[in-house]
Amino acid sequence: MERRAIVMGASSGMGREVARLLLAKGWHVGLGARRRDALEELCNEYPQLAVAEQVDVTKPDAEERLLALIERLGGMDVYVHMAGIGKQNTALEPSIELATTETNGLGFTRMVGAAFRYFRGENCDETAENDQKTAEKCKKSGGKSGHIVAISSIAGTKGLGPAPSYSATKALQNTYLEALEQLSTNLRLGIRITDIRPGFVDTPLIEGSNYPLKMDVQRVASQIVKAIEHRRHVSIVDWRYRVLVGFWRLIPRWLWRRIPLCRP
Repeated sequence: MERRAIVMGASSGMGREVARLLLAKGWHVGLGARRRDALEELCNEYPQLAVAEQVDVTKPDAEERLLALIERLGGMDVYVHMAGIGKQNTALEPSIELATTETNGLGFTRMVGAAFRYFRGENCDETAENDQKTAEKCKKSGGKSGHIVAISSIAGTKGLGPAPSYSATKALQNTYLEALEQLSTNLRLGIRITDIRPGFVDTPLIEGSNYPLKMDVQRVASQIVKAIEHRRHVSIVDWRYRVLVGFWRLIPRWLWRRIPLCRP
């Protein structure tokens, strides 16, 4: 059976690695990112399985471009949202804080909402104007199927002083996904929601930090694909972080603010 996934944010880092792993498993994958040229390598490597579309999640036309990518792919069973940014910003540089909020907050809400509406069948009539085959598949599902996967972070568990807007937007994502899961269940839509919360991955976000238990991108991507295939509700990557987050939740606020995560 053909499986079709859209990976948004597939041009680099974990997004690219997750897309590559899905393609290697035989998935048909639609690749979305701001830089289309960065996606061409995967398209050339898997010409029968991969298609690409330039999508900037912060732009108003992002939903339209997502629908175009779905059409080119021939439908969508799983939407994987991996588009995000983040930097340590103890100086609270406005450009960094606002760009992070725009991408991880506004962009996330725009794209995950668009995927939810697609699976609910709200875009079927619009799709019919361009691709009758895809529209028929959309209507056939009747809004009763679909799987939305988003990569948030354990950073949403607590406010992290070195990266205020990043941890705040990840908390927004955690809550939004929980709300969509309740909405789908209450309306009996059958749309599955998976919130994947990696620990500290060795990326530019935490470069030079004293964060513990850093993980490499390939290891995390493999765990993400496993969570997608097992259709989990919430998946913290990996087991060490499940223990750590459980401990974090018990730390009172008066003690948390004294934990030395920020360098003077």
